[in-house]
Amino acid sequence: MGSADELNGAFAVLLRALGFDVRLLGGRVWRREGGFGPPLDHLALRVDLGEPWLADVGFGRFSLRPLPLVDGAVQDDPAGRFEIRAAPRGDLDVLLDGGVVYRLEQRPRELAEFEAMAWWHSTSPRSRFTGGPTCSLATPGGRITLAGDRLIETVAGQRTERRLASDAEVLAAYREHFGIVLDRVPRAV
Repeated sequence: MGSADELNGAFAVLLRALGFDVRLLGGRVWRREGGFGPPLDHLALRVDLGEPWLADVGFGRFSLRPLPLVDGAVQDDPAGRFEIRAAPRGDLDVLLDGGVVYRLEQRPRELAEFEAMAWWHSTSPRSRFTGGPTCSLATPGGRITLAGDRLIETVAGQRTERRLASDAEVLAAYREHFGIVLDRVPRAV
């Protein structure tokens, strides 16, 4: 499975073990070049607590809190302003700061239905997930990401990116920003 499928799938198992009513929802991610990706490109969770909530721990830059999963819901979050809007065919669009993040189907899915796209994400040279390891963490002011040798910091909506010059700098970044101590830099396999 791909990272979002693994994280959200594992989170669903945990929430169900704690007694929550959880459904897996299929999403189509909005692409930078425009248009939505293929069906079941992303897995998100609907958690019912008398009313439906969206929980997504596998998307990267996303809400740090659950979001009400109803048309017209608006919620300010440390990661930005999130909105839920009705979309064609009964789907829901999830927006961050006015831009579409992904479109969710409302019908429940089984984890096995995500396997084909998860396989593509983890094996295709065209997938952004096969270019090397990525480590990302929400911070009080934004997010920090280490993607290969690129250190990307977003603070108060301002993004900076710099290339780390050596393996020693990459290892120091893992340690300093993520608390991960490694004896060598992880490489794509």
